Amino acid sequence: MWSVVHTLWNPSPSAARATSSTNSRSPAGPTDGSEMPMSMLDTLRRGRKPVTEIRNGDVTLHVEVDGGGEPVTVFAHGLTNSCRELAPLTPLLPGTKVRFDFRGHGHSSAPATGFSFTDMAGDLEKVAAAYDTTRAVGTSMGAGAICNLLCERPDRFERIVLLLPAGLDSPFRHPERFLRYADALEELPKDEAIERILDDPDRVEPYLRAPWLRDVDRSMWQELTDPAGLGRAIRGIVADFPVRDRELLRRVTAPVLLIAREGDVIHPAALARTLAELLPNADLVVLRDEVDMLESMPALVMRTVQFLGPGP
Repeated sequence: MWSVVHTLWNPSPSAARATSSTNSRSPAGPTDGSEMPMSMLDTLRRGRKPVTEIRNGDVTLHVEVDGGGEPVTVFAHGLTNSCRELAPLTPLLPGTKVRFDFRGHGHSSAPATGFSFTDMAGDLEKVAAAYDTTRAVGTSMGAGAICNLLCERPDRFERIVLLLPAGLDSPFRHPERFLRYADALEELPKDEAIERILDDPDRVEPYLRAPWLRDVDRSMWQELTDPAGLGRAIRGIVADFPVRDRELLRRVTAPVLLIAREGDVIHPAALARTLAELLPNADLVVLRDEVDMLESMPALVMRTVQFLGPGP
């Protein structure tokens, strides 16, 4: 699914104008979207952070680490993305940041079977335990994996951020695009599959607004080591849902920061409101639309920094 990087760096023309009118240096770059924002470019140029591998049964998980000290936070990315999804943001956050690729994604290996949300939650817990993490941040599928783990271990994390949650205990919304991706990844050579995905009709309008995003996406897709494995992961996730019984989330007493926006069909704000009702100590932030989210991004980042900071 569209990564949070697209939310940050792919504004509509109206969003770009609104952001540039309130900030002396808009994170969206030129309002015509013709150039890559320097902060994104700098992030891509900095290269990778210290890397290690962690075994979870027959799966080898790719892990990258930013920063140091307390607190220690694990970051769980969205479907089809990788640990690079939140790389532009993690330098701004306190302590040690542990980013990893779920099975079938990025540089992690892909088993023949085993791509349910429970399997993804197992990857999350394996990495979290290896680094003694006390905090967790998840976007979309990653948020679902966190919720799956919390149903089994409601006291697992001291603080949790769920950014654009996409599912709870109902079927996956609008799987058609992702099944097209799976077809391409399983049937075509890697380079051809990537171009087929980048040419997908759902990507045309964003690329017209910001042509440089196509190169960013191509760069991220090129790092995929097992295209067919990601195809299997997509099919497993769109056929599953994160939790079996939403009532189990009522046992989670840790503070949870929920961030959503109206008008997102994959990550509906109504789902975030439902999670806020289930989680006893949830703080819900719902932005009106894409423009509001972009205008609010500096404040959202600061709020997340304070939320994840040292202390219980």
